[in-house]
Amino acid sequence: MTTNDQILINQIVEGDTHAFALLVDRYKDLVFTLALRMLKNREEAEEVAQDTFIKTYKSLEKFKGDSKFSTWIYRVAYNTSLDRIKKNKKHFNEVEINEFTAHQVITIDNALDRLETKEQEEVIQRCIALLPSEESFLLTLYYFDDLSLDDISKIVGITANSIKVKLFRSRKKLAAILKSQLEPETIAYYERERR
Repeated sequence: MTTNDQILINQIVEGDTHAFALLVDRYKDLVFTLALRMLKNREEAEEVAQDTFIKTYKSLEKFKGDSKFSTWIYRVAYNTSLDRIKKNKKHFNEVEINEFTAHQVITIDNALDRLETKEQEEVIQRCIALLPSEESFLLTLYYFDDLSLDDISKIVGITANSIKVKLFRSRKKLAAILKSQLEPETIAYYERERR
């Protein structure tokens, strides 16, 4: 946790609402993105983000600083999203996945390398959004927020080793989605090149 976060938290606990507005401003995009990954619905994600900040505000005095504040607020966002999913009893479509060979995964990576960085990120973000909730959430934390396996473990409450396995499976599903989304000739070009 940054010292800056701790200063804001101390000010909020002492009743400074402006400090809370600053803290919300700092984390609102991240919390919304994570909620959107889980819920796949903009309005629901906005509500969950609001609920996350309300819960955070109400329990800020309980925050001990054992972990980074970002890890703590991600955990609140994750649990709030799970509660919303259970409440709505929504079932998200699972992506059908065949076992991928290492060759096919490398082919996808090579095709992505050929895209412009910004375009590549947009394609990946769009494809991650098609994954089931937990998988898109984990991939976002790991690849876009650059969190460690240990940090993610604290957020979702499972071992770092389990996270590693889930990330591997999620990446295989993502590869299947990317393969269906990327231009077939781009894929074909790299399949020819590697043989």
